[in-house]
Amino acid sequence: MFRTAAALRRLQRRRLRGSVPGPPLRGAQLELLHVVEEHPGIGVATAARALRLAPNSVSTLIRQLADLGMLAREPDPDDGRAVRLRLTEAAERRLAAWRAARSRLAAEAMGRLAPADRTALAAALPALRALLSAVEEGPDIAVVPTDDAS
Repeated sequence: MFRTAAALRRLQRRRLRGSVPGPPLRGAQLELLHVVEEHPGIGVATAARALRLAPNSVSTLIRQLADLGMLAREPDPDDGRAVRLRLTEAAERRLAAWRAARSRLAAEAMGRLAPADRTALAAALPALRALLSAVEEGPDIAVVPTDDAS
């Protein structure tokens, strides 16, 4: 199931590449923009926890996105050493354009499915949302290396 979801996401990105103006953004950059969109004024450490990344990795992403004009860093009123993150208008427009393009792609693809398949997908959405929450709230899982190299 996760493999299928990942394949769908990769295909979506390939199909939509170039449909939204501006420089291409990597997955981690987009994830950070979504976190900031959901939590305007979020701090760096909290964003790092939300993304399950090291704070220095998130700081690098913040710098990249700020340089692209996508992220604004504002002083934290309670801590002069910290910053609060907000989307710029350019980022808001970019995310809206991405969502619109993604919706058009989904509508076009869904229109080519059989009615029974569309019904099955719609019926599965609540269970998929529950799975998403369960994965998000669960513990991190350590990757165990396999001996496939031999």
